[in-house]
Amino acid sequence: MNRKINIVAVSGSLRATSSNSLLIKEIQKWAPENVELTVYQGLAKLPAFDDSMEPSESVSAWRNELAAADGVLICSPEYAFGVPGALKNAIDWTVGSSELVNKPLALITAASGGDKAHAAWLQIFSALSADIPTGGDLLIPFIRTKFNDKGEVSDIATKESILNTVQALIQAIEQKASKAD
Repeated sequence: MNRKINIVAVSGSLRATSSNSLLIKEIQKWAPENVELTVYQGLAKLPAFDDSMEPSESVSAWRNELAAADGVLICSPEYAFGVPGALKNAIDWTVGSSELVNKPLALITAASGGDKAHAAWLQIFSALSADIPTGGDLLIPFIRTKFNDKGEVSDIATKESILNTVQALIQAIEQKASKAD
């Protein structure tokens, strides 16, 4: 694949300094030269999901960004043993419009525990027919212990696991593109 790979990254937290938002910033720094990692910033602007109404401008922009992307990277916390509401709402807006169907997607769940949200996301993305490749999902428990005081991932094993997850996503995107050619 000679062209730039376009990946949309979404943090499931609305807080700019959350562990998941910090992870995405780190991944942006580590991205290969042929990868453009765009961070979706409109999560808080999406209205509550209601498929009986005409999609708002923010929903249309969200869907268009996903449709134009070669792949999606989701970094999600776990709230009260479940998925974060704002991110789930955004994903719900794709149910009828199918932007995630067969779309290469990587999932990183980074939280204190995270196992329940991670399992729920895997079910949700399976229901939406997103293409999570082998090695394309990662659970990082005790995430706050993996950063240094500058907000950088300081745990070597965690960094390697993240890089492997992102690489699995990139390979899935390249394989899909080569099949389309």
